[in-house]
Amino acid sequence: MPAALHPDHAPRQAPPTDTTRVASGAGDLSLEARLAAVDAAMSVRLDEAAVAFEVRTAHIPAEPVDLADVVTVPLTPTLPQPAPQTYSTPVAALLQRAHRRMEADGWCAGTLVDEDGAVCLLGAIRAEAAGDRGLEADAAAVLLDAIRRRFGDVDSVPSFNDAHGSGRTPLRMLGDAASLADARGL
Repeated sequence: MPAALHPDHAPRQAPPTDTTRVASGAGDLSLEARLAAVDAAMSVRLDEAAVAFEVRTAHIPAEPVDLADVVTVPLTPTLPQPAPQTYSTPVAALLQRAHRRMEADGWCAGTLVDEDGAVCLLGAIRAEAAGDRGLEADAAAVLLDAIRRRFGDVDSVPSFNDAHGSGRTPLRMLGDAASLADARGL
């Protein structure tokens, strides 16, 4: 017997419910009466579904779950930090110390050091130069050269520093300038 004609493969019809009996066998009822009967049957089905939902969700605690109890990993991944490179040349070492100072103290714009202790590019260099104006000038010159290599024609280190909304790029430029000074033997 072909599969389409086999009785097990015949499409099944849903058993008649109260709503189908009411809708099909109520030819003498008015539209309002049929709608009221369907509404009553649907209310019964919704009540049964509500009870089933309550039974299925009874094991769920009523109080909200505190995410601090669930999340046990750090929100920001902590990657191993590479060992800090130390430069043997004075200008490169100064720029590296300025980089570390800006990382530790924070970055600011518009002033060498703000009221919270955050530093700008020149503020970090000046603080680490410890009064050696010649070393400070050499470090600022290398920093300006590194900035111009990457960003083109920049007027000065302070204008570059103040043109940014965060310290990410100025901090990166201190690291690049330290590498450049080391390559030059400064």
